[in-house]
Amino acid sequence: MHLRDIHIYPLKSASGVRVDHATIELWGLDGDRRWAVIGDDGENLWLGEFPRMLSVTARNLAHGGLSLTAPGLPELVVPPATGESVPVGFTGLDRAVTADEVAHAWFSELLGRPARLVWLDDPRRRTIDPKHGGLPGEVVSFAWDAPLLLTSASSLRLLDERISAGAVERGEEPPGPLAMARFRPNVVVEGAEPYEEDGWTEVRIGDVEFRISELCDRCAVTTIDPDTWVKGKEPIRTLAGHRRWDGKTWFGVRLVPRTPGKISVGDPIVPLART
Repeated sequence: MHLRDIHIYPLKSASGVRVDHATIELWGLDGDRRWAVIGDDGENLWLGEFPRMLSVTARNLAHGGLSLTAPGLPELVVPPATGESVPVGFTGLDRAVTADEVAHAWFSELLGRPARLVWLDDPRRRTIDPKHGGLPGEVVSFAWDAPLLLTSASSLRLLDERISAGAVERGEEPPGPLAMARFRPNVVVEGAEPYEEDGWTEVRIGDVEFRISELCDRCAVTTIDPDTWVKGKEPIRTLAGHRRWDGKTWFGVRLVPRTPGKISVGDPIVPLART
């Protein structure tokens, strides 16, 4: 087994950026989900409610700022956030630092409602929710419930086969393969058996060891086409037919780094412990 892909999401809910190498911090990939968009009440304006967030490409800049592009809007370079600290509605985190007013206006126009861009100045301030497998002292960025998400290429290929078979049974035209981007992974493994990752409890990628904190339950975000930003029925419809228990559908596993380090595409992936 080896590491096929690495994806960083500089801005929560925006599209990802594929990279060949990444630095692992205790809270996740360096540069991953340190920025987020919130409403006036501090709540996360998340992708499931605002699919147009997927139209945004965000890239980290060397000086600590952010480059933003989206169809129909001017390219924007956001300087490092130095605004006020405001309340935010993220589990395990009470406040974040605002970007400048130009960035707020850019996102307000994109989403058609008041919005603000915020920066998580210190990810060590946000703990992982114990309800999602967090242990004392474990921390996370603006990512949902764990520092990293791992998915398997073979698991997606099997899912694609089942989606196509279901379409044929319904007399529909089989769709093409789903983009892994729908599942928003940080790391993608190649060479595992389909859904083998379900049984891992610890894994090493290159020289970095990770704890599997939990399986990943999937929401309506996976039904948004990353190219058109339109919601459909798949893959949730098919996942619910064979990957549903405890009232949820499941795909991928969440990782917590045991130590900092570096990973690269092509690194071996070795399960260290299994259930």
